[in-house]
Amino acid sequence: MSEMLYKLLVENASSDYARFSSSLIPGCRKMYGVRIPVLRNIAKKLAKEQYPQCLMELTDDSFEETMLQGFIIGYARIDLDERLRRLAEFVPKIDNWSINDSVCITMKFTTGNRARVWEFLKKYLNSNREFEVRFAVIMLMDFYLTEEYIDQVLEIYENIRLLDYYVMMGVAWSLATAYDKFPEKTMQILQNGKLPKPTCRKAIQKMIESHRVSEADKQILREMRNLK
Repeated sequence: MSEMLYKLLVENASSDYARFSSSLIPGCRKMYGVRIPVLRNIAKKLAKEQYPQCLMELTDDSFEETMLQGFIIGYARIDLDERLRRLAEFVPKIDNWSINDSVCITMKFTTGNRARVWEFLKKYLNSNREFEVRFAVIMLMDFYLTEEYIDQVLEIYENIRLLDYYVMMGVAWSLATAYDKFPEKTMQILQNGKLPKPTCRKAIQKMIESHRVSEADKQILREMRNLK
């Protein structure tokens, strides 16, 4: 990492925040303690003024450096082919839920390129690596819960059989989000018996905890949960 990048991180670091954040991210690598909004601002500046040099200078040695790489790929003014190539290089570096989920929501370019990105995501859905599958799952949640894609997305969710913790929780979160937008279609997935039981129970629990689900629906979900 260049001296300039190191100085940016150190100047914006908080040891208290590092201790708090690392406690929420099992197995987290070195963390300076830079808050996510600050990292986003740094990434936007680097993407605008120092791309691609900044990507070459950032290492994978810390949480913040890895997060910055993902953010820069999302913010840089580059064409789709280059962005997907850079993203393919980045995805294997993901090793925790925070980097995964923060980077996914940054990939706003997906909205205008859904068909192409859909094809890009397929290989990760078939991966046996926990965070590669979670990456695809959360990308689908963030950008494909639409009328055009919802049936395909729900079918994918019900057929994911990798039950690593962060995959299971990602699918559960995604189903709870889908329920808010497409309750009838999502309820069918919960009821048809194809979802692995642990995933189904987690999804139902997240729906019960949601402020967006009506009390009447929550009662139905509680009864379903008791039968699982």
